[in-house]
Amino acid sequence: MTEEVKFKTRSNSVSETIRTFSKQKIEYKLNCFNGKMTERCPEDPYPRTFEEDEDSSTAASCPEYFKWINEDLKPWKKTGITREMIEMGEKLAQFRLVIINGTAYFKKYEDAFQTRDVFTIWGILQLLRLYPGKIPDLELLFQTGDVTVVNKRRYQTPKPMSPPPLFHYCGRKSAYDIVFPDWTFWGWGELGIRPWEGILQKIQEGNKKTKWKDRIPYAFWKGNPRVSLNRYELTKCNASSQNDSYAQIYSVHWDKEIAQSFRNTKLEDQCTHRYKIYAEGVAWSVSEKYIVACDSMTLFIEPIFYDFFTRSMVPLKHYWPIRAQSMCEDIKYAVEWGNANPDKAEAIGKAGTSFIEENLSMKYVYDYMFHLLTAYARLSRFEPTIPVGGVKICSEIACSMDGLWEQYLIESMVKSPSDTPPCTMPSPYDEDETEES
Repeated sequence: MTEEVKFKTRSNSVSETIRTFSKQKIEYKLNCFNGKMTERCPEDPYPRTFEEDEDSSTAASCPEYFKWINEDLKPWKKTGITREMIEMGEKLAQFRLVIINGTAYFKKYEDAFQTRDVFTIWGILQLLRLYPGKIPDLELLFQTGDVTVVNKRRYQTPKPMSPPPLFHYCGRKSAYDIVFPDWTFWGWGELGIRPWEGILQKIQEGNKKTKWKDRIPYAFWKGNPRVSLNRYELTKCNASSQNDSYAQIYSVHWDKEIAQSFRNTKLEDQCTHRYKIYAEGVAWSVSEKYIVACDSMTLFIEPIFYDFFTRSMVPLKHYWPIRAQSMCEDIKYAVEWGNANPDKAEAIGKAGTSFIEENLSMKYVYDYMFHLLTAYARLSRFEPTIPVGGVKICSEIACSMDGLWEQYLIESMVKSPSDTPPCTMPSPYDEDETEES
């Protein structure tokens, strides 16, 4: 479907004469039949090419964390990526995704936890809609679990081996996993968490309800403490008559919250404290971006894992670091310091939130995916092919969903191609700027 859109731009003349143009704007629709998925994907669902507006040819600069794309792909810089490497990584992946001429194909190896695979694939399908004709042909493997799986030690032998390229939601210094945006940017149906743009807006509205200095002068954490030692130890920091640690820790039982329609776990209602705590779960936690967005000074308990954007966050500027071995004492010190220096503590909290708001729009999330996949495809030393058992996949997967899952897919759906190009990549890090090996 196309819609004629009129818009104004300024000319380059001295008088800045206003000129009016007409442009055909493409709008995507889902081809559902009676609420059910069509028998197969449309033959040609998206345009193969799309031209940006004339006056938007100069792209914005990408945020600094885009530099990590080069670091994450460095293990394959000299060797390239071969089909043998892909085949070697199959046993570590939940699925393989192939893109050929702008069409996606999917082969499942094993079940993912909940619907992580569905929402991850959905995100890539939306990228194809946002930048039609711009995503190169490629094959990739994806791991949807929590913990990194491509351990460096296994490949750093006297006779070095090339590791399999495996996309994942998080990385760590001791692993080669390629970091990719997590599924919750498009929603988390099982826990009632809306897609990123919608929930960020709700959190921003929640931030306005209580001024920072009027917030509870304690550190707040709410979550499942049964998934990691750090979280279990964090529960011992809870303020009580015997322990004045300035921390308020709340355990969540998700079965109970699901039964209560998430009444007590709405993220927009959790920006009531001056300080919020981030603690890893089994590995990195998707809660990170929601916590930092709260305007509170975030207390990071010594993370081991990282996601795609946090490596450019600066301690004591965007967050306050907490040592795992002395977390209760460190939390108490941070809260006492912040309450004695409220302007400085508030500034750290707002700097963290500004980092999220300015650098983590969905446009930048998609641009990160675009640049990562483009750089990855350049390393390929083979021609992508549809694997045996692979099926064509498209945005019509939303037609077969229901409840919150359908709602979140539709809410996060890209409805038309971007009229601006992807942001411009920053220069790579110098060798002495990163500790990556």
